Amino acid sequence: MDAPPMRVLDLLSKLGDQPELRLIAGGLVVAGTFAGNDRLVRAGARMLIAHEAATLAKNLVKTNVDRTRPRSVENTDAKKPKKGDHTAKEKTSFPSGHSAGAMAAARAFSREFPEYGAAAIGGAAFIAAMQIPRCAHYPTDVAAGVLLGLAVEGMTSAAWEAAQMDERSVD
Repeated sequence: MDAPPMRVLDLLSKLGDQPELRLIAGGLVVAGTFAGNDRLVRAGARMLIAHEAATLAKNLVKTNVDRTRPRSVENTDAKKPKKGDHTAKEKTSFPSGHSAGAMAAARAFSREFPEYGAAAIGGAAFIAAMQIPRCAHYPTDVAAGVLLGLAVEGMTSAAWEAAQMDERSVD
């Protein structure tokens, strides 16, 4: 982790952390509000909702599955997921929260800005993939996080769209 390229990758992968994603999404809401840009406000709000829902779902899974992170594994048994009873970060590798949160936020953003969807999803995929060389997660942790993030965002998007339909029918 001390090599300069790994330090850069580690820094970039931090964009998938919860505080950073909340700051990015909240920043879009604030910027959109001041600029009078409803689309930007909606994108930030959708990102916040999807990210928080993905974080909740990830936490529910993590409390039920124990898996030692690659950087802390001492034997091959520790690599295998098993029924969870730990809360320590080093024992709760599955699924990747960076992957779930980043992918949920990126997909939510792309619903309001489809012209930037490929870039947003690509950035989230990069954040997810960087968890592997950082030895923070196994490839299966990352894949599960990506799928979880996409599934949860799909549900929050459906709820968002239903709320918008209800709002339009009241008007």
